[in-house]
Amino acid sequence: MDIIVFILFLIIAIAGLVTNIFGLPGNFIILLNSFIYSWYGDFRIVSIKLLVVLLVLALSGELIEFLLGIAGAKKYKSSNRAVAASIIFGIFGAIAGAPFFLGIGSLVGAFIGAFIGAFLVEFLAGHGIEQAFNSGWGTLVGRLGGTISKSIIGMVMIALVAISFINY
Repeated sequence: MDIIVFILFLIIAIAGLVTNIFGLPGNFIILLNSFIYSWYGDFRIVSIKLLVVLLVLALSGELIEFLLGIAGAKKYKSSNRAVAASIIFGIFGAIAGAPFFLGIGSLVGAFIGAFIGAFLVEFLAGHGIEQAFNSGWGTLVGRLGGTISKSIIGMVMIALVAISFINY
């Protein structure tokens, strides 16, 4: 029975990892899933100490994603409104792209949406097409770096629970 519950944990954890693409807090899904799995194992398979480590990792992932997104945008002199628009358009782009390419379209849609959101805000604010393009590009690069970083942290979280299961 333990292996079936562990496989269920992995399925849900991977689903959480995928939600990182949408800019959602997927690592917190992994954390909650880990807590439920820990509770199932009476906190012997996954210890409280490991849950605290996972919490720190999840918080770090969100902070890194946020900071890299802002750093990329600010490097190209994006306004705060452009950054906010990139987040909103990124989520809509991910949702719109989800049906394409077996779900991989959500990744492409998220990044294209982020670019378009920042571009439109800067362009409509009258900053010129070059500044609007640079703002969109900076936002895209920052978001990509943040998403990759947060996803790597999510993979580490899953790996730590898997190692804990193997050592149990």
